[in-house]
Amino acid sequence: MGLLLLGACSPTFNWRDLRPNGTPLQALMPCKPELVERTVPLAGAPTRMHMHNCEAGGRTFVVAWADVTGEARVPEILAGWRAGSLAAIRVDPATASDVNTEWPVQVKGAQHLLGLQATGQDPQGKTTQIRGAYFAKGTQVFQAAVYGPTLPDEALTPFFEGLRLP
Repeated sequence: MGLLLLGACSPTFNWRDLRPNGTPLQALMPCKPELVERTVPLAGAPTRMHMHNCEAGGRTFVVAWADVTGEARVPEILAGWRAGSLAAIRVDPATASDVNTEWPVQVKGAQHLLGLQATGQDPQGKTTQIRGAYFAKGTQVFQAAVYGPTLPDEALTPFFEGLRLP
């Protein structure tokens, strides 16, 4: 009987390596991610976005990337992407420069890096939080983010510490 009960249990987070094709990024995901690709406007230019996402423990984990033209535009693109994430959770994007939305995240090997922390609402009007990192290597820009009603360290620490660029 005890063996049956053990077999029925599964961990909330089943961490696995993610190495998105076409990038040098190494990441950890707590569940098997799905890949979605679509064209989105980044800094006003149509850009092909690649997004790996999954849900675990009532939270959504996202690793997204795009290749942009012109390394000089990278800071503008990252700032716009960060502001867009605020708008997605119904937080005024104008608050993107507010010190309260900054989050001191680290990503090994990133050339540009912006952190984000905020509380807003999901599409159903429920309270949701975000912690995110917006970073770049050359002309590749990345977002790594976690969304959920609460964001405990057991979800955040392995996810963000698992991000690496050579």
